[in-house]
Amino acid sequence: MATKDPTAVERANLLNMAKLSIKGLIESALSFGRTLDSDYPPLQQFFVVMEHCLKHGLKVRKSFLSYNKTIWGPLELVEKLYPEAEEIGASVRDLPGLKTPLGRARAWLRLALMQKKMADYLRCLIIQRDLLSEFYEYHALMMEEEGAVIVGLLVGLNVIDANLCVKGEDLDSQVGVIDFSMYLKNEEDIGNKERNVQIAAILDQKNYVEELNRQLNSTVSSLHSRVDSLEKSNTKLIEELAIAKNNIIKLQEENHQLRSENKLILMKTQQHLEVTKVDVEAELQTYKHSRQGLDDMYNEARRQLRDESQLRQDVENELAVQVSMKHEIELAMKLLEKDIHEKQDTLIGLRQQLEEVKAINIEMYQKLQGSEDGLKEKNEIIARLEEKTNKITAAMRQLEQRLQQAEKAQMEAEDEDKKYLQECQSKSDSLQKQISQKEKQLLQLETDLKIEKEWRQTLQEDLQKEKDALSHLRNETQQIITLKKEFLNLQDENQQLKKIYHEQEQALQELGNKLSESKLKIEDIKEANKALQGLVWLKDKEATHCKLCEKEFSLSKRKPPIPEPPIPEPPPGVEFKKSSMYRCSLGKKDMAATASSCVTNSTSASPVALPSAPISICTRIGFSDFSFI
Repeated sequence: MATKDPTAVERANLLNMAKLSIKGLIESALSFGRTLDSDYPPLQQFFVVMEHCLKHGLKVRKSFLSYNKTIWGPLELVEKLYPEAEEIGASVRDLPGLKTPLGRARAWLRLALMQKKMADYLRCLIIQRDLLSEFYEYHALMMEEEGAVIVGLLVGLNVIDANLCVKGEDLDSQVGVIDFSMYLKNEEDIGNKERNVQIAAILDQKNYVEELNRQLNSTVSSLHSRVDSLEKSNTKLIEELAIAKNNIIKLQEENHQLRSENKLILMKTQQHLEVTKVDVEAELQTYKHSRQGLDDMYNEARRQLRDESQLRQDVENELAVQVSMKHEIELAMKLLEKDIHEKQDTLIGLRQQLEEVKAINIEMYQKLQGSEDGLKEKNEIIARLEEKTNKITAAMRQLEQRLQQAEKAQMEAEDEDKKYLQECQSKSDSLQKQISQKEKQLLQLETDLKIEKEWRQTLQEDLQKEKDALSHLRNETQQIITLKKEFLNLQDENQQLKKIYHEQEQALQELGNKLSESKLKIEDIKEANKALQGLVWLKDKEATHCKLCEKEFSLSKRKPPIPEPPIPEPPPGVEFKKSSMYRCSLGKKDMAATASSCVTNSTSASPVALPSAPISICTRIGFSDFSFI
């Protein structure tokens, strides 16, 4: 026969031992509880097996005093390859009771198991075989395929929860010996293990139900807290909505006040313009009447000119004031329009905020409804689970009573003969068959209940979706109706504002036209006054000769007698205080008969001469002082 490689046999033995230790540790942990202490024998044997696996094929490092062969060297490499392992290395180095590298390696393995990352750390080592070659021989277990198999088996240990105290243990002086008696099985042990497995399964079901109850209680409490927070946020949103409504009402009142003030300003300006228009017309009429009486003396005409110049200055000042008032009114109108636009923008923003608040309230209400439905469903599930737990506890009690009865029967059967033993065995078999049948019935009932729960949950989800869709459609229809109303109201307001704007523009255009007409009339009056400034009216005694030809008046060149003209009636609103009559120094006949040479040379005359056009003999009444009634 061909001899096998001893190192391969060693690797196979260690692999088999690792399989047995890992399998036994998982099974025993699941049967007796998932949290393990450091005194648990299968866990101790697992760490011993892992030490042997890591020590296989380890190179011996020579020093001056002794030979050093430890597994702490390769485990330190994990910190460089896997950054999360730095915490384990630092905590192992900080432990006060550890003095040897072997003790540090044992502490490292225990901490890795508690973190449930032993498989990940060792996988990083196996991948980097170039680095491992510094510590292991080429035929070592960590360098071959068996190491990868062991790392795959270590993944199953993530199911176990270990609570190990590393500080108090003496890890330096422990002796790592594998106890094979734990892995050798007898028939009695097999029967006890089967019973233990059944009991462990029942305990696992009980623990599962308790965990479900705890989770449901935690979810219920969290839902209650969420409902409270939602209610608080809803109240805050309602308060903010009320504040926003009050602000909108205040802004509307301010808008109405500004509109009323705008109307009052427009009325006042119109009244003032009408008054000024009447004043200008009256002044023009009086000026026309006064111009008719400018046929007499020079001194009173000068006084009238001074009075008229003062009046003109007053009128110009009033016109400048009116123009400035007009500019101020235009600026005020522009500012009012800007304020109106800004307030409209603020109203639009507030309406958008109201819509967003409405949408948030609707979402919160829908979430509340969904949470209430979920609470109801979870309460029903809790009630059903409680009923199931009660049934299971009752079944457990019955099973315990039956076990006690069977044990009593076995004790009695041991005292009796072999015949009674056979009868007891047959009875126990029948009882076990009944128990198995009842367990099957329980499993069938549980599956049926799960199917019914799933069916009900799907129906409830469909109903909730339909209700949510209906509520969403109703909210959308209400929002559309409100938006239509607001749009119609805004259209009406826009039309009213357009009408007011057009009316104001027409009024301003009319005012501008009238002001331009008044300016033209005033310029005409100024030109007429300039033309009359160079003329002089003389008395009959002083008029001895013609001013143009400088010839004395005689029988051939004479001044015709001028009848006294009738005094005109004063215009309405004017009262005459003083009046005097003045006669022109030349008449039409004199100009035509005796002063023809003056007419021909009139264009080159001085400013004192009369105009070249023939002037009719007339008498004019000059009103020196007058007042309005």
